[in-house]
Amino acid sequence: MARSWERMVQRNTKQINQQRKKQGKETIYATNSKAAAKSTDIFKGRNIVFPVVLLLLGIMFWVVGSIDEAKGSGILANWLGVVLYFLLAALLFFRRPFLKVERARLSTIKYNRERFLPAAEIEKITLSRSVVTIKYKGKRKQWIFSKLINRYDTAAMAARLEQFGKNNNIEVVHE
Repeated sequence: MARSWERMVQRNTKQINQQRKKQGKETIYATNSKAAAKSTDIFKGRNIVFPVVLLLLGIMFWVVGSIDEAKGSGILANWLGVVLYFLLAALLFFRRPFLKVERARLSTIKYNRERFLPAAEIEKITLSRSVVTIKYKGKRKQWIFSKLINRYDTAAMAARLEQFGKNNNIEVVHE
């Protein structure tokens, strides 16, 4: 069944179940959002390295701007740049990266968009102690989830991805 069709069925089922609940009747088959949420696992990380680099750049520009303050030209632009570096660092720190494992697809946030990868397009999943790598079929692209850079719980991810690989006939390599 197509994903859009499944969403439409779930939405209609939810509406009918609400009506049946008001009438005191029993609900029809349990394909509501709670059942879908149980089959979805989300592993969240924390982006630390890049926000720290942006904070250091902001501090560097602040120091350089305060030394150059004697000339008095471009003070507003300097402060605006420093504040924008700090805001970007805060935005990236509080927006947590994630890996969402569903029944037949994976999703993560890349380049400020949620990217989806169906199980049919995954060539192999490589699991190690501190890094999880998911490789596309026929392409040189891969998703890398690191414990060092993004603070993911790679042990829990590895266990769930091994189960995902077994359910979808994907090669899982342990390093």
